[in-house]
Amino acid sequence: MFSLNDLQSGTGPALYENAKSLFPGGTQLLSKRPEMFAPEVWPSYYERAKGCRVWDMDGREFTDMSIMAVGACILGYADDEVDDAVVAAIRKGVNSSLNCPEEVELARALMELHPWFGMVRYARSGGEAMAMAVRIARAHNRRDTVLFSGYHGWNDWYLAANLGETDGLDGQLMPGLQPNGVPRGLTGTALPFHFNDIDSLRDSIRGKEKQIAAIVIEPARGEEAPQDYLRKLREIADEIGAVLIFDEITSGFRMCAGGIHRRYGINPDIAVFAKSMANGYAMSAVLGTEKVMQSAQSTFISSTNWTDRVGPTAALATLRKYQREQAELQLISTGNQTKEIWAAAAAQAGVKISISGLPTLAAFAFDHPRAQAMNTRFVIEMLQRGFLGFRQFKVSLAHTAADMQAYSKACEQVFATLSKLSEDELLSTPQAHSGFQRLTKE
Repeated sequence: MFSLNDLQSGTGPALYENAKSLFPGGTQLLSKRPEMFAPEVWPSYYERAKGCRVWDMDGREFTDMSIMAVGACILGYADDEVDDAVVAAIRKGVNSSLNCPEEVELARALMELHPWFGMVRYARSGGEAMAMAVRIARAHNRRDTVLFSGYHGWNDWYLAANLGETDGLDGQLMPGLQPNGVPRGLTGTALPFHFNDIDSLRDSIRGKEKQIAAIVIEPARGEEAPQDYLRKLREIADEIGAVLIFDEITSGFRMCAGGIHRRYGINPDIAVFAKSMANGYAMSAVLGTEKVMQSAQSTFISSTNWTDRVGPTAALATLRKYQREQAELQLISTGNQTKEIWAAAAAQAGVKISISGLPTLAAFAFDHPRAQAMNTRFVIEMLQRGFLGFRQFKVSLAHTAADMQAYSKACEQVFATLSKLSEDELLSTPQAHSGFQRLTKE
């Protein structure tokens, strides 16, 4: 058990206060800001990580029952098999004037899983891969407008949705985003529609059929995608000549090897992968039909770092282990167990929660007048018991039965504690942010 005072006086929170004066927003990734979890308490920085364990800068050990590197480390932190392959690749040279053969081997391995695609381009992050996918789609049919549902990164093509109506993205997982710095000329080129709402999509299309370059969706994120919805999207894209893009940056490798769309039998024109495909190493891929992908030759898409050896090597090693271990079976089982733990602990304590998400992307929400304060206190109570705990859990292959047993006991204790607190007693520390907020002075 760690005391609240020990956590607050740790090296991490102090270092983060300094970081906020060095980096706009304090971190390089919104999802890792301490303010999203428990301001002034969250450990903020790690010294090392292994399996599902994280050690902070003061040597305190935590079991990660939260976002697991924002879903990137599907096999667990510092997986020996993947790391050994990467170290061997590094010793042979990370880059040279020639190309690494691993990029061809990875393309063939991905094609075995997704025989519908004919060509692939690589990048090293999800956001830039999505920008590449949209550029290729626009080059393919010489159109400008993109229809989308869900969250797809930070690039201009996406934030342009907030140029006309500044709340265009509020229903797409990330409210409050400002499009400052996005050219005003992109107004009207990104149009949102609601998930599983074909009527909303058709309303967005009406009168603009010949302007639509692409329809971009996350095929599944919070829940399984309705198969009929995906089928209708496929039909609409074909009708109007738009490129259908599946953003699998989050959903890929969570429920099966490769894209979750494999479970539905409905193929896009382009699928985009990142995060879990290389177990934390920088790697992303844009898969597409040969007809569409050849359009990349009619525009300019190129980067030195997209040719390094580390990304493809890590992706190949991750894929091999994932398939050999049939990782999806354990991931789904552990994810479902987590949901059961939350439900049982909350019911026993008389705390009302709602549980959602795919088993491998599970989440819960408090049904409480001060839900965000409850979220914050849940994180703090979990930290005191040696867990990076959050209302979301992105499971990894490294989570064991013993880990889940210990987590179950901790949840029982934490929910019991929460049930006894009045609203005024919930927090003595700042409340976590619920979304995007500016952290530096203008």
